[in-house]
Formats: sequence, structure tokens, C-alpha cells
Amino acid sequence: MAELTNLESKLAEVIGLAAAAKGATEKVKGMLDDDGRDLADTLQRMHDQAAETEERGTEVAGGLDGKKTAILDQAREVRQEATEMMETYLSGEEDALDGFEFLTMAEAGEVGHWKIVEKMSERAGSSEVKELAEWALPIQEEHLKTVLDGSLALAGREDPNAEAG
Repeated sequence: MAELTNLESKLAEVIGLAAAAKGATEKVKGMLDDDGRDLADTLQRMHDQAAETEERGTEVAGGLDGKKTAILDQAREVRQEATEMMETYLSGEEDALDGFEFLTMAEAGEVGHWKIVEKMSERAGSSEVKELAEWALPIQEEHLKTVLDGSLALAGREDPNAEAG
């Protein structure tokens, strides 16, 4: 298997996180009750953008001479790890607020990863990866804002004095 550079490894991570985000948005969308249905379209848009991000990242990986397989293998590992983290965090949870809290953490992590990819691609002189990061970073920042706003909207609907269940 080809050895990956630090930048290629980070590219694999963001591809894997995008793949995991598709599953996370589906999971959280399934946690919405009638009061949270206004957020379902938002989660679907995020799902679709995660799919496009994964696709674009895979295309960029394909342009890295002899590294696509190794990058995608690492991306699959990252997806699996992120999915396991989601399953652990949301185990036994049915409340959409818990789902949105998880998405807030996940999206913050994705923003951080994309900023790292952007910085490394600048230093490496990799225009393809840099262009991908410049495209993806505003989307990820919007996702973070969206899920934080969704978390706050759901929290505003909760009775703060009710027993936690």
C-alpha cells in the first residue's frame, strides 16, 4: 500500500468524515418528532452536501498519483470510527436535541479538519486540494451554524424544569 503524506492523510480524514456525516444526518433526522420536522429539510440538505463533499474529495484523491486506494482505505476507517462514536454517543437516545448536540460536535470537528487541510495544502502547493478546501470550508462553517441554531431551537422547546429522561 502506498505511503501517504500528512496532507493525503488529512484528505482521507475529511473524506471519511463526509461519509460519516451522511449517516449522522439520517440518524438525527429519524429522531425528529412532529415539533422538529422543520429541521428535516435542513438535515437532508446537509446530507446531500456531505455526499457531494465525499464525491469531490474522492475525485481529488483520484488525481494523486497512485494514492487513491490508500486514501480511500483510510477514509473508510475514519468513517467507521466516526460512526462508532455517533452510535456510542446516541445509544439509547431518542431526543432530537441529543442528536443535534452530537451534530454540533461533529460539525465543529469537520470545520477544524478542513482548516487544517486548507493550511497544509497551501504549504504543500497542492492547488487541487486547496481548491477543494476553499469550496468545502464555507459549507462546513454553515453546517456548524445550522446545527447550533437547530440545537438552540430545540432547547428552546424543552421544559427546563422537567425530569431528564
